[in-house]
Amino acid sequence: MNKVAFFDTKSYDKESFNKFENENIKIRFFENKLNIDTVSMARGADAVCVFVNDSIDKEVINELSELGVGHIALRCSGYNNVDLKAAKGKVKVSHVPAYSPYAIAEHTMGMILTLNRKLHRAYIRTRDHNFSLESLIGFDLHGKTVGIIGTGKIGCAMAEICRGFGMEILGYDPFKNSNFCGKNVDLDELFKKSDIISLHCPLSKENYKLINKNTIEKCKNGVFIINTSRGKLVDTADVIAGLKSGKIGAAGLDVYEEETEVFFEDFSDEIIKDDTLSTLISMPNVIVTSHQAFLTREALNKIAETTMENLESFFEGKELKNEISV
Repeated sequence: MNKVAFFDTKSYDKESFNKFENENIKIRFFENKLNIDTVSMARGADAVCVFVNDSIDKEVINELSELGVGHIALRCSGYNNVDLKAAKGKVKVSHVPAYSPYAIAEHTMGMILTLNRKLHRAYIRTRDHNFSLESLIGFDLHGKTVGIIGTGKIGCAMAEICRGFGMEILGYDPFKNSNFCGKNVDLDELFKKSDIISLHCPLSKENYKLINKNTIEKCKNGVFIINTSRGKLVDTADVIAGLKSGKIGAAGLDVYEEETEVFFEDFSDEIIKDDTLSTLISMPNVIVTSHQAFLTREALNKIAETTMENLESFFEGKELKNEISV
């Protein structure tokens, strides 16, 4: 029986993974995130299953290797939280390269529509029996220009949705995708011409804090910034400054630079100590969702199915087709 230590478990994780129960794999579910303080919980496991806010740095990888863990199975597509150089030769790493691009793209458009038409504010008003339309004016998406940074499967799905709204679509990606239905441009042109900028790219050294003071200055006045990818693609302090000055008209953030200790948890009875996050949440033209964009039944099932296939391939000594290496 092969044993897997499953970290950062939520109820929906158990529900989706239990559907793909395998008599050869025993999963131990832990609510704790994986980090240097919790890595000992993997003792006796042959593999660990981790998520976006687990910290798999060099120290953790060395400890996992010492414990005899041979596989890190990411149940997500991004892997910026894993030190791949440290893992080389010690432990194999796999991920879920694709689950539901539609889930992310649809959530992105939901944020745009909500911010534009002030649906979040209207909802609160009418619950207080306030039916005034003051300050709820939006704009037609039809004819506006959306700039999509990252034209992979999610970026393409987003472009198709925007095309349905009659929008002009610009895209930037260092790796061109023939399936992208918009016009490929360089970043400067995208920043200059876009009414809405939506991020759909993995985090790398090259695009760390891609949205910053300098790039924001290149944008149209009142630009919408939407990020459903990774928090550190955005310099949050610079975005807040842009929101305060009016340069940025609205921001939709499903991810946040310092989300690790906050997102996916319930702090409704506590005071948030993160002043930056508190500032964002207090702004009427900002929506923060807690890394929710992936959360559809279809996506959860695909994540569980692919992760279990990765684990089975590793345990059976087969080719690990979703392996990540450097």
